[in-house]
Amino acid sequence: MCNVLPMAIGAPKELIQLRRFFLQPRLPKHRQYEALRAYLLEGRPAKEVARAFGYSLNSFHVLCHHFRRETQPAFFLSPRHGPQTQPKKSAARDLIVQLRKQNHSVYEISQTLKDRHCPLSPTGVREVLKTEGFAPLPRRRDEERPQQPRPTVEPVADVRRFSLAPRNFTTRCGGLFLFVADWVGLQAHKLAAGLPGSKMIPAEAALRAGLALKLWSLERKSHVMALIADEGLALFAGLNAFPKKSYLSEYSCRIDHRKTTRFLARWHQRIQGTKLLPGESFNLDFHSVPFYGEDPLIEKHYVSARSRSQPSVLVFLAQDAGSHVFCYANADLRKGEEAEEIFQFIAFWQRAHGKLPSHLVFDSKLTTYEGLARLDKMNIPFITLRRRSPKLLKEIVLLPRSAWRTIELDVPTRKYRTPRVYEQTLTLVGRSLRQLFVQDLGHDEPTILLTNQRHTPAKALLTRYAQRMLIENALSDAVRFFHIDALSSSVGLKVDFDMALLVLASGLYRRIAQRMRGYADAQARQIFRDLIDMPAEVTIGEKEVAVSFHRRAHLPILLASDLMEKPIAVPWWNGLPLRLTTYDGHQNTPKT
Repeated sequence: MCNVLPMAIGAPKELIQLRRFFLQPRLPKHRQYEALRAYLLEGRPAKEVARAFGYSLNSFHVLCHHFRRETQPAFFLSPRHGPQTQPKKSAARDLIVQLRKQNHSVYEISQTLKDRHCPLSPTGVREVLKTEGFAPLPRRRDEERPQQPRPTVEPVADVRRFSLAPRNFTTRCGGLFLFVADWVGLQAHKLAAGLPGSKMIPAEAALRAGLALKLWSLERKSHVMALIADEGLALFAGLNAFPKKSYLSEYSCRIDHRKTTRFLARWHQRIQGTKLLPGESFNLDFHSVPFYGEDPLIEKHYVSARSRSQPSVLVFLAQDAGSHVFCYANADLRKGEEAEEIFQFIAFWQRAHGKLPSHLVFDSKLTTYEGLARLDKMNIPFITLRRRSPKLLKEIVLLPRSAWRTIELDVPTRKYRTPRVYEQTLTLVGRSLRQLFVQDLGHDEPTILLTNQRHTPAKALLTRYAQRMLIENALSDAVRFFHIDALSSSVGLKVDFDMALLVLASGLYRRIAQRMRGYADAQARQIFRDLIDMPAEVTIGEKEVAVSFHRRAHLPILLASDLMEKPIAVPWWNGLPLRLTTYDGHQNTPKT
């Protein structure tokens, strides 16, 4: 099991050196042997052994686990090294050097090797050239490169070159024009006041361009390059060509949190008085947008999808419980500011609507007990969870069966409709609150609710808190369809503006859902799949712009709505009206 380490015959060593050989092993296998011997034979505690031999406690437990299951453990054996040569690189080395002397790039060399049936990636070619002492080639002009297929040169976005000259074209993004009626009706083009802009791309056009990507469910801003030549996308934005990905990234980073907050406040002014924001109750929650990279500005937060803490951008979201749309978002948060964010939302709502929020529902980690006391002093009704501490769980177990009462929830679709409830009044941070212990809700552990609604029936409280799960569904929809987790920059301000676009996009999708029969409760991804993701023929005439949708299975639903065959003047088209119709298979002629 154990081979003796050979020692050369020479002068005798000091006893201190011999002891150090056992106490401070250098070889990994020797260190494992001494650590296991100290733990198993000498009986030293695992924590002490791990510290003495440089292991973490968990890794030492793993070492012991493997040792118990090895049939013939071996120590002091030198590990067998893998292959020291790279056959593919060695075989192609001479050809790589020859091609580089002819000023071929790593990509051209990689393609040549692939054509000669000895493939090697550009990274491998670059490593060979670096080993041989070749410096990278300077960047060459297009005319200096070998003849090969290249991307087309698309025009630069410039509103001064925007033309409404009569013409016909086909667009993949025909469904985007369904949002124009609500955008014009809400006068949402005025939201751009205060946002940055330029002579080439004014603030209104930049806002419509960013919103178009969110409405069209592009996973990342870089994916816009696949649609950059689509004339319909440019027409929706009011530009001669759609902005490139570099502009979109740079533009969003010019918008700080104060501008985003004012932008959201103007959106609330536009939708007041509509069914889009009843404002009777709100669901509040945090969401961590994962970040994969290295940046000192990004802090670690808990990501529930991966059940671990990792670098991410923390986002606070508020959802209207009546319409299920997001009404507020903030990604400009740092560690230690989480408990105060609920009061930032309250202040925002008070500035935008002149009153306090009517009702709040949130999880236990959203704020502290001191925060709950502040909410009670402000007379804002709330419902929240309380953490299950061992003391509370013991108190629940010791309750007699006669102390519980059974209630029936008025939720026909719910599986667990008859929970058991125990109520009590307690004092937290000097405020008297109502606490409910709830069993048989479908969870292994009891649910503990805290509220300052002292006269509301327990049935109503439980029914309302059960509806809070709708924000979890909305977050899932936002992650899957609006791609809020597709973080393409380490700058938190960019995420902040992206979340503001999420608020607008969720509201516009809800407006479309309210117009379409049978889609009142549909999620955005279903609305996009059935109704928005449609190609169309666009005919620009002297009197109107006609968007003719191709025949689809769900087209009758659009025909039954109030959007079709109803011209609406579009301000950024110089007042030219938009008419939505169906495509009959023939090219439309512009109306004169």
